[in-house]
Amino acid sequence: MLCLGVETSCDETGVALVSEHGLLGQRLASQEAVHAVFGGVVPEIASREHLRVLPLIYRELLRETGTRSADLGAVAVARGPGLLGSLLVGVSFAKALCLSLDAPLVGVNHLWAHLLAPGLEGEMTFPALGLLVSGGHTNTYFIESPLDFRPLGRTLDDAAGEVFDKVAKDLNLPYPGGRLVDRLAGRAEPDRDMFPRAYIDNASLDFSFSGLKTAVIQHLSGRQGLRFEDLRLEGLDSVLDDPPVDLARVCASFNWSVVDTLRIKVERALRACAGARSLVVAGGVAANSMLRRAMAELAADHGLILSLPGPDLCTDNAAMIAHAGRLILGFGRRHGLDLEAVPRGRAVPEDWVRES
Repeated sequence: MLCLGVETSCDETGVALVSEHGLLGQRLASQEAVHAVFGGVVPEIASREHLRVLPLIYRELLRETGTRSADLGAVAVARGPGLLGSLLVGVSFAKALCLSLDAPLVGVNHLWAHLLAPGLEGEMTFPALGLLVSGGHTNTYFIESPLDFRPLGRTLDDAAGEVFDKVAKDLNLPYPGGRLVDRLAGRAEPDRDMFPRAYIDNASLDFSFSGLKTAVIQHLSGRQGLRFEDLRLEGLDSVLDDPPVDLARVCASFNWSVVDTLRIKVERALRACAGARSLVVAGGVAANSMLRRAMAELAADHGLILSLPGPDLCTDNAAMIAHAGRLILGFGRRHGLDLEAVPRGRAVPEDWVRES
């Protein structure tokens, strides 16, 4: 069955085609340049951009893959959590397609799709312990199957990816700056006493990164030479490859504090939920080089299979939505045209209907 995936949960507009043979093609329209001037995503602009480009990239995808709309066997769409205006563009587009084609519709939990994304590149092993680390979420789950995710821990304030971007913004790096911080961090050894690992001296599986964010920003305050003078991209690569020593050390130390906090909480979750056979790490921050190494070591220490998506599948994309949709449909579940978008802050309901 050929399934179209539609992703518009934040500031990336994506469409992809997935079949039993894997990913056939995808198109992604990034809004990074649009939002960079504001230092973060502006919801109203994001939804308007989705509305503008979604029909265009859909037609491009069909042309590039030699597919007709009539060939679609199903449409999967990210229904939440995310920015409500952005989600509504994708959900409305998916509903219109399904209505015109008489094709089944399935709404996908964007967070679950991230954690299922490694299945596009290889076999996944269940039950699994899942760590989702992104700009909006830092969550752990015990995953029994593609339909059974049990929440274990969540962020109580800022998500890890959000803190990366806020620290990058304070350094005057271009948005989104998390990956640039990681690149700078690779140029120095961390000082493990420079910044705290927040909210670890307890038995909780939840996360808190606001204290670390504050500590880094206070450390930067008043220190000369630790901030870029402006946001110009000209010459940025040369600075990132050979940064001032103090700047690289700050980034490496901050990076280590985030990663080691994640390691501690994941290891705690593994002890609390015996039976996991694999460790899944996904979301935009899963592309972080230090985190990938730490999770590989943790999985090896516990005799677990590590499932890490490639960097292209870490960020928001439609391929993971199409893949998750095919899995849900394979369990005989779908949605009707009354499917609702679910904004950030609300739980995505498991309100599928069974195929008759």
